[in-house]
Amino acid sequence: MKLRLALAAATCLAAPLAAHAQPVTGPYVSLEGGTSILNPVNFTDNAYGYTGKALFKNSYAGDVAVGFGFGNGFRVQVDGDFLRNYASKADTDIVGQSRVFGGHNTYGPMVNVLYDIPVGLPIFPYVGAGVGYQEVKFNSYLKDNGYAISGSQGSFAYDVIGGVAYPLPMVPGLSLTAEYRFMMLTDTNTYGESIYGGIPPGADQASTAKFGTESSSTFLVGLRYQLFNPPPPAPAPAPAPVATPAPAPARTYLVFFDWDKYNLSPRATEIISEAASDSHTAGTTTISVSGYTDTSGTPTYNQGLSERRAHAVAAQLVVDGVPSSEIEIHAYGETHLLVPTGPGVREPQNRRVEIVLD
Repeated sequence: MKLRLALAAATCLAAPLAAHAQPVTGPYVSLEGGTSILNPVNFTDNAYGYTGKALFKNSYAGDVAVGFGFGNGFRVQVDGDFLRNYASKADTDIVGQSRVFGGHNTYGPMVNVLYDIPVGLPIFPYVGAGVGYQEVKFNSYLKDNGYAISGSQGSFAYDVIGGVAYPLPMVPGLSLTAEYRFMMLTDTNTYGESIYGGIPPGADQASTAKFGTESSSTFLVGLRYQLFNPPPPAPAPAPAPVATPAPAPARTYLVFFDWDKYNLSPRATEIISEAASDSHTAGTTTISVSGYTDTSGTPTYNQGLSERRAHAVAAQLVVDGVPSSEIEIHAYGETHLLVPTGPGVREPQNRRVEIVLD
């Protein structure tokens, strides 16, 4: 019982937030920080010809991005990332494992396309992918047996992204984000290698080391801010004043439609039949049939769809015995929303025809 009450309370608290949560529309910026996990990297020492794997510790990462949301869930953004990867060990086929100090930095721009998934909750899961360029710079990468790797090389890169955003109701446009990224650098690179205290002693040398492709997992948390927040939905128009003495109140019937449809469901047919029957008994002189849509299409398309819905209902009223001369047909497209929403929102209660008996 306590669990049921807790779930019910959580649902009630989340409902107002879900009603105001909308996909990102317009420009935005984001800032994130977290940890980077670099997978082992294969390498070849060209001085002595041995091969091995470079192992790294979990390190830190950051990302800053600017983007644009299209209001329908899709976003495109340009990221600048920085990953610091601390060295741990070098595991080779000749000398086995040896300690390694220092590490390398990975940084560069990425262009990502993302999609916010509407789930009817006060959060937005999202997925994405992108491509870009990453620079890898070895920074004081030292092996304890007298080798030092240095240099900077670039590589084509791609990434895949999964995350979740939680709009913060106290600051419109601000969202808390948690994100996972997998990044792959596709190029192999060769870096300079210094061999000091060589054989014989004092015979320092310069050579190269070839490193294979790199892949990493990054976990980030941060904030995203939509720069220009849309104004709140306009309130529904006030009803026209009623002249006195007031006539009998008008009776209204609502017929709902599936998305992008104007055909009548069995339930819609029942409601229309009830309206037709009531019009005979109430002495109705005029029946107003008004069609509406949600905001998921263009205004021009929605205007035509609302007309088709109104005509479908009017035709069924005639079948149910209402004279066509008593029917007034109106089409309002995506205006006069029953549930105020932003653009591009599929709201079932806005896909309707209203039958009013006067």
